[in-house]
Amino acid sequence: MRIIIQKFGGTSVATAAQRSRAAERVIEAKKQGLSPVVVVSAMGRSGEPYATDTLIGLVREINPNVDMRDQDLLISCGEVISSVVMAETLEVMGHPAIALTGAQAGIVTDDNFGDTSIIEVRPDRVRSHLDEGKVVVVAGFQGVTRSGEITTLGRGGSDTTAAALGVALGAEMIEIYTDVDGVMTADPRVVPDARPLGMITYHEVCEMAHLGAKVIHPRAVEIAMQAGIPIKILSASSGAPGTIICEGKRMPVTRIHTDKVVTGVAHIAHLAQIKICCPADVNESGMARRVFRVLADAGVSVDLINMFPEMIAVTVREDVLDRALAAVGSLDMPSMNVTSMRDCAKVSVVGAGMRGVPGVMARVVEALNDRGIPILQTSDSHTSISCLVRQADMQEAMRSLHSKFGLGACQDA
Repeated sequence: MRIIIQKFGGTSVATAAQRSRAAERVIEAKKQGLSPVVVVSAMGRSGEPYATDTLIGLVREINPNVDMRDQDLLISCGEVISSVVMAETLEVMGHPAIALTGAQAGIVTDDNFGDTSIIEVRPDRVRSHLDEGKVVVVAGFQGVTRSGEITTLGRGGSDTTAAALGVALGAEMIEIYTDVDGVMTADPRVVPDARPLGMITYHEVCEMAHLGAKVIHPRAVEIAMQAGIPIKILSASSGAPGTIICEGKRMPVTRIHTDKVVTGVAHIAHLAQIKICCPADVNESGMARRVFRVLADAGVSVDLINMFPEMIAVTVREDVLDRALAAVGSLDMPSMNVTSMRDCAKVSVVGAGMRGVPGVMARVVEALNDRGIPILQTSDSHTSISCLVRQADMQEAMRSLHSKFGLGACQDA
């Protein structure tokens, strides 16, 4: 049996017309001799009746401190509704289908309500229905603990459901249908000449996702990567070929552009920078250890980190800046001076081709300096370079980097 996973996001199943188009994709896969397992998100976006954020708002209007177990039980309903509606759409189009909850599909999780992790998939029931010739439609984003409690997987959870089922079932391919034509060289809302990539490696797309790109959740990519199952990102509404995510060695040699050291650019907005200065060495004085401990205890995640003998510079999400400053301010270190800057953003270039290539940082700095954009902080890895800039400069910075590395003319990854 040749199994394919087809995941449809909320905007791909929000209306009857969209669900019919999604069903046609499923039927086409069947005609090609494949056995589809469909994973669906809740229908629509925030404000629409069955969307996840709408359901969260419903219960938090009653109790802002709602028990997370109860919240999971409520918001799992959005995907259940979507799975039944999608299964019935396939039925009326002449294709037997059955809807399953995450629990019924064998998705077993831990009990970290609101952001659980999958610990096991028991696919026997799904396989049984496939053997009967049915299309199995699974409610994404959810699972069940070993004690029978309903849980949700957090943001991007339906992508994770699709990947986990794909691995458990030995699928040939995992297709993710979205409202864009594939993985783009940049967010087209920020960079108008962004282009879809034909192919991209697992590592590159994970890096782009962690650095702000939102096409697929990195956890889903990591699961698929472990089993070597390719992922295809497709538009639910257009006939665009989409983007294949796979191992670099599986990419046809003729499609690799050796001069393309950068694959794409990404951004994260609404950040803040904190600088902590001390006359004494931050390591010898113990200040570094104490600063990061109080931030962790306050539940503040830090992003960019730069350490110097007499200064620490970090970035945090702007909405937790006050909490971070209060935590650092609680330290009894009179000689410490703390300053902060709101309205920052991080822009990044990503590409496996930059590994060991000299001059990439120089081109990044040139791209920003040529537009008069100050660089407030930097960070780099083997496959990415990130710069902190002012929020007001973010769009111009993204466009300049995109142009500098010739991504607007990119036809493939």
